[in-house]
Amino acid sequence: MPRPSRQMRLTERHVGYLQPPNPDEDMPPPPEGMQPSTQADYDRTITEFLGPTPEQEEVWIFAYGSLIWKPACDYVEMRKGLVRGWHRSFCLGWNNRFRGSDENPGLMLALDRGGACNGVLYRLPPGKIAESLTQLFEREMGWKPSPFPPRWVNVKSGDRIIRAITFCIDRNSGRYVSGLSVEDVASVLAKAVGSRGSMAEYLYATVSHLEEMGIHDPHLWELQSLVADRIEAAYEPDR
Repeated sequence: MPRPSRQMRLTERHVGYLQPPNPDEDMPPPPEGMQPSTQADYDRTITEFLGPTPEQEEVWIFAYGSLIWKPACDYVEMRKGLVRGWHRSFCLGWNNRFRGSDENPGLMLALDRGGACNGVLYRLPPGKIAESLTQLFEREMGWKPSPFPPRWVNVKSGDRIIRAITFCIDRNSGRYVSGLSVEDVASVLAKAVGSRGSMAEYLYATVSHLEEMGIHDPHLWELQSLVADRIEAAYEPDR
């Protein structure tokens, strides 16, 4: 696997300043207007995607954010791939639980319409498709209705076009955030911390893993530098 040739400005030192206040906090209640998803919900979604017999030979998921560095389930093959018509964006807001607070809510990554996105394809284990998708949906769709529901996308990987499941923002969900400048987004990511960690940690892990795989995202690269600047200004004013 290729090593990164660029040196990130954002480092573990910066991330270390932003520690979760209650790392062992229990699952918070759902946001207003939402409710916990159930196994029946996951089963219904799996049937909608795969039909009544989900144990197929090849089912792929496309990862663009935290699933790259923290897959939700086992996999038997990994490939880089490109999705056209969607781009990686900090457009899912506002997170005041897992990686944010009421005072400093966070923004999460989702795929938004337009452009293109390089990411990672994971092939699920044959014979464990339903089990693996349930684990994936439990992580990404713990509450309903989901602001970034799963959908099929076509992913270019080498000489193949692979149909894969991924998660794209629902612009009508009420959780869609748009119109922020890169400086605005950096200011959010430099402050937000929740029970599962900080947005700076989330950004650092995503960019570093993309770079390790030879995937350079210019927008995220600019963000990580701006976030490092802001954290240094807040915690290292005399450095």
